[in-house]
Amino acid sequence: MTGPTYADQPWTALLTDVQRAPVHPDESLVHALRRVVAEAPDQVFLTYFDGRLSYRQVDELSDSVAGYLAAHGLRRGDRVAVLLQNSPLFVLALLGAWKAGAIVVPVNPMYKSAEAGHVLRDSEAAALICSDRAWETYLRAVAADSPVRIALTACERDFQTRDDPRVLPFERLAVAADAEDLAMVARDGYPAPGDRTVGGDDIALISYTSGTSGTPKGATNTHRNIMYNAERQHTGLGLPTAPVYYALAPLFHITGMVCQLGASLVSAGTLVLTYRFETGVVLDAFLEHRPHYTVGPSTAFMALAAQPQATRDHFSSFVVISSGGAPVPPALVEKFRAGFGPYIRNGYGLTECTAPCASVPPGLEAPVDPASGTLAVGVPGPDTVVRIIDDHGADVPFGVQGEIVVRGPQVVPGYWRRPEATAETFPDGELRTGDIGFMDPQGWLYVVDRKKDMINASGFKVWPREVEDVLYTHPAVREAAVVGVPDGYRGETVKAYISLRPGAEVAPEEFAAYCKERLAAYKYPRQVEILPELPKTASGKILRRELRSTEKDA
Repeated sequence: MTGPTYADQPWTALLTDVQRAPVHPDESLVHALRRVVAEAPDQVFLTYFDGRLSYRQVDELSDSVAGYLAAHGLRRGDRVAVLLQNSPLFVLALLGAWKAGAIVVPVNPMYKSAEAGHVLRDSEAAALICSDRAWETYLRAVAADSPVRIALTACERDFQTRDDPRVLPFERLAVAADAEDLAMVARDGYPAPGDRTVGGDDIALISYTSGTSGTPKGATNTHRNIMYNAERQHTGLGLPTAPVYYALAPLFHITGMVCQLGASLVSAGTLVLTYRFETGVVLDAFLEHRPHYTVGPSTAFMALAAQPQATRDHFSSFVVISSGGAPVPPALVEKFRAGFGPYIRNGYGLTECTAPCASVPPGLEAPVDPASGTLAVGVPGPDTVVRIIDDHGADVPFGVQGEIVVRGPQVVPGYWRRPEATAETFPDGELRTGDIGFMDPQGWLYVVDRKKDMINASGFKVWPREVEDVLYTHPAVREAAVVGVPDGYRGETVKAYISLRPGAEVAPEEFAAYCKERLAAYKYPRQVEILPELPKTASGKILRRELRSTEKDA
């Protein structure tokens, strides 16, 4: 390469002095909690509908959870699986497990028996904390076929009295004979165990990848990984003192864990929880709690924007809105700003780099690449080096596509008990993301697509995201996903799956014609299928893999 290189970090010129300044995070979120308790114990930490818990209360309740776990044989370094939605119970389970010296394994509540069983067995979880309904319906049997020896169940109607039927329609179950109730344990006042303090290099989480590209693997996020990114969120967003965060992303996902829970803790902020995503509940919470920040997938903002009752006032309190987990189409950013005011700030990260490794700094707007129409996902932070490499591992020039690789304090040390996968994905500690992208000379990063999602149509490369971005400019499109399907003539051809905005009625062939006018002949979708809803992970990523599997089965 000639001229500037990735090692020169040209993106730092786009950051403010505050954003470039070194951060000195606490050792762990437990240390951050205790610091806030010492400084502002009565500050509200968690709100859950009409419920409120202060930092002092959360500290005391999670101490008791830690004491119970230690008293029932949980050892330092044991794994505690937590399968709960966004409620105070998740936070108490997380902090309690860490105070007991354990490693937390966040589990997607949408997992079925086989998926949950894989995580419990692969992590060798010693304890499981889950909802009472999940325990009764399938997790009791799953746990019996795993190393789990301690079970705590929870009713997620605890710590509030509103019982909003849109998200909390279930009844409270009797406490199971073979499990203890988490809320009761938290209130029983078990003494906190001594000498279980976790440090920055200890593993905090085994975060299983979403499985969009195969069997989930456990990324070993350390406490230092979490604290670094949480502190960067705190110092880099320009939020007011004691900010209010709305938990749009699920806390069991690394984005919600770090950018909402972690950032809230290190900034002595308030975290608003509403169990799970439901558009009406979310909009009501925005008016009731007036949050300053939230982060979620583009699909969540599409769903909110599609609600007839959504107004500019619902979003007027926000200082920053971020999107992560899936690329944001440029058309959505502009439609959202025109309709509601805020500019959605793109971000990019993976479980393996503990959420963000690049984002759009406040005060700037992401450029759109004129050649591809791709919206930049942001710029790396001051301690992070992002490079673009070719198939041989050599740096490619600015503007040239290749695989995105990341080095920095947020990159995890590897996968849980997967030495071969660790060596392949983290050579010399640098994360090979599997994403294809490029960087411009100013340091703006552009993500083109997943390496494995590339479509080969008659020898031509087609990146699904380029076609999806065109589809999102059509006024009838709510969600879009593009995959390659077998074709006797071309080898592969392009197929689009679309869900429509409310009230829209458009024939599939119209979308094909729309793309044909705007894309090269080999790129436009020859097949279009309209679905009521596209399959997604719980974090909002559209599952192209599932759509491809459907095609294969057909």
